Amino acid sequence: MSIYDIAVENYDGSTYLLKRYKGKVLIIVNTATNCTLNDQFNKLEMLYKKYHKYGLEILSFPCNDFNNQEPGLIKDIYRVYKYKFGITFPIHAKINVNGEHEHPLYTLLKCKQPGLFGSQIKWNFTKFVVDQQGNIVKRFLPCDNPNQMEKLIRQLLK
Repeated sequence: MSIYDIAVENYDGSTYLLKRYKGKVLIIVNTATNCTLNDQFNKLEMLYKKYHKYGLEILSFPCNDFNNQEPGLIKDIYRVYKYKFGITFPIHAKINVNGEHEHPLYTLLKCKQPGLFGSQIKWNFTKFVVDQQGNIVKRFLPCDNPNQMEKLIRQLLK
């Protein structure tokens, strides 16, 4: 299965296939408003503003899998992302990234980039970079500053 075969749900309930991003470099990240790492929203937004015109897309997937850090309804989460954090990149419906109900996107991401100590997502703001052909090229840890991805993003966009 290709990443482009996977359907995802927008914050508004509409669904689409990730094939709409064929030819783009993607950062896929599980997010949470009440996480202490939420300062990464600003850094991700800066990357998005800098590289979106060259083909970068950032896909945010709110997730409540870790310590109830994203407990609200998606309509409320969307407003917080937009108005408190100033996010302009796509925001999706809440998903599970681990366990029995994990989203197929995360099953694929974890299979292709398993991580240091097993494939499970350990925390919010785990970031995956996908190239223009749909290859999942790198997994970044939650504590990795989004700016650490910039060199790789630039290389992939060339």
